[in-house]
Amino acid sequence: MALLKGKGAMTGVNLIAKVYDNGKTKDNKSVYADVQVDARDARGPEQANLHLKSERVNGEDGKTRFNNGAPYSVSQLDEIVKAAGANVEPIKDKDGKVIGQIYGFKGNVMPATRGTGLVANTKSVEASEFKVDADTLDNQFNSMRNARQEQAPTKEVQADAPAVQAEQVIEQAAGIEEPAVG
Repeated sequence: MALLKGKGAMTGVNLIAKVYDNGKTKDNKSVYADVQVDARDARGPEQANLHLKSERVNGEDGKTRFNNGAPYSVSQLDEIVKAAGANVEPIKDKDGKVIGQIYGFKGNVMPATRGTGLVANTKSVEASEFKVDADTLDNQFNSMRNARQEQAPTKEVQADAPAVQAEQVIEQAAGIEEPAVG
């Protein structure tokens, strides 16, 4: 899940919303949207996870997956669509069939009142500073992958540090003569 810390970190965030055609609830009152910090936003590049919501879910097959969709009412989605205007790009499956839309918009973010994660405050949405296009989702993925790779070496170095320190202690101990008895 995206981490937005510090004064003003949750205001005026450039966002994208992935909305799939099959994302409506059965009663058609809500739509599940995967809202993410746009990787091109100043808060995006260091984020290993750009999703506002990211919840671990164990599948029936035993595999762990992540649920990134948060429910937005139809009227809230309408506000996002209106703010995005022409800044929309179709999501296509591997056969080229349109299965949803990506909307680019800007708004304030707040903690979800139900569940976990963050949500876009649809009362504060406006046009994004960035244009969404056919490469937007790939850019999002690449940005998250790059951030994870940049963070991974630091974790490896930190994990290796105790081992290096232990080796140094052993080397120092080997150089110390045993005290003579008697």
